[in-house]
Amino acid sequence: MNFLDALTNLFTSQGYLAVFVVLLICGFGVPVPEDVTLIAGGIIAGLGYADVRIMAGVGLAGVLMGDASMFLIGRHLGARALRRPWVARLLTPRRYAKVQAKFDRYGNRLMFIARFLPGLRAAVFLTAGMTRRVSFPRFLALDGLAALISVPVWIALGYYGAENHAWLLTWMRRGQGGLAVAALLLVIAIAAFYWLRAQRRRERLLECRALREARASQAGEAGPRD
Repeated sequence: MNFLDALTNLFTSQGYLAVFVVLLICGFGVPVPEDVTLIAGGIIAGLGYADVRIMAGVGLAGVLMGDASMFLIGRHLGARALRRPWVARLLTPRRYAKVQAKFDRYGNRLMFIARFLPGLRAAVFLTAGMTRRVSFPRFLALDGLAALISVPVWIALGYYGAENHAWLLTWMRRGQGGLAVAALLLVIAIAAFYWLRAQRRRERLLECRALREARASQAGEAGPRD
């Protein structure tokens, strides 16, 4: 709570720009909790020092620009990135191997899942750029979808808990697990939607094929006979 109070005081005096800059720094793997930063932004909105809707937009912009910066640095430098001291500290051989294993398990879906993995998020995005496993548009779409879930939730938590720190602290502890569950449910819902759409498309194709065969059969029967 001391760190949260310090961020809240900073954002109260410096406004949206401070929120954006701190979130940008979070994206570079600096050990500043992104969720606490967003909550602090929500708190100053709840106390009347900012507009909560603008804060949500600033939060999304800061988060996505930080993530995109890591991805593009990895894309530009490739394997040479590992020779940079700050990258070597962030992406240790053990962490690099762990990220590669998660890529093998989840594929491109890792770009969505990474938003809910605070300790690996920056390493995942950097690795994705370095290895060119994911195109930039796909990365931005998946990461953006995840941010649309997480960012408003954290800001809303700060907004509604601005004057009730006991309630806020309780939900901060529950928040990451709840977000992970919400993300999982969303993934299941999206997968179910596409599966059902594919099933309906397959059924329509079968119906069209059966109709064409029936018409062809009728035309053959109605044709000239000797």
